[in-house]
Amino acid sequence: MIAKISEIFKSIQGEGIYQGVEQVFVRFFGCNLACAYCDTRVFCHEEKTLEELMQQITAYGDYHSVSFTGGEPLLQAAFLKEALKSLKRLNKITYLETNGVLYNALWEVIEYCDIISMDFKLPSSTLERALWDEHREFLKVAKTKEVFVKAVIGKDTQLYDITKSIEIIKAVSPKTTFILQPQHPFEEELAEKLAVFEKICQEHGITVEIVSQLHKQLGIK
Repeated sequence: MIAKISEIFKSIQGEGIYQGVEQVFVRFFGCNLACAYCDTRVFCHEEKTLEELMQQITAYGDYHSVSFTGGEPLLQAAFLKEALKSLKRLNKITYLETNGVLYNALWEVIEYCDIISMDFKLPSSTLERALWDEHREFLKVAKTKEVFVKAVIGKDTQLYDITKSIEIIKAVSPKTTFILQPQHPFEEELAEKLAVFEKICQEHGITVEIVSQLHKQLGIK
């Protein structure tokens, strides 16, 4: 079994509720979306066997968890499942970063996931088509494990997208934390918009946090 892997490295998690924890990152090559704000487009990769991948991961020593990120890791669900299973045999914490669309693929691996960082791809931010139905179905699967939802907030992000996100979270998994992530490097310019969005979430009883991208602020990977 072979996977297309762009890079493997150890760093701190820069986003979401686990910001600051030390992780080994496995970046899968390829994505099924093309978000306007994407900052992780990669154009090269290496083909790795499961054994090669595990050797590299275990060589890093101590860390909080292993983050499978991308691209979109669920595009290579069969390989991902075997990697997750191998890590669970070693009692490692597994962390899946995903665009929150491929819910059928998530069913294949959910048993071996500990933490899921799920994106809501807001159409006014991504400049792509709306994916509300896909996000709803994905969250139905993801809520069986620890999950939080993350959305990039940019200059063009519209209130409708936030209210639609709230609607889905309340209907499917009302205790799920909603992370509003200001698009780097526009954090200061977005402060007023973020405050409005945060207040609306709170008024609807949604647990919400504004979390910037720490790794970019620190200038690290």
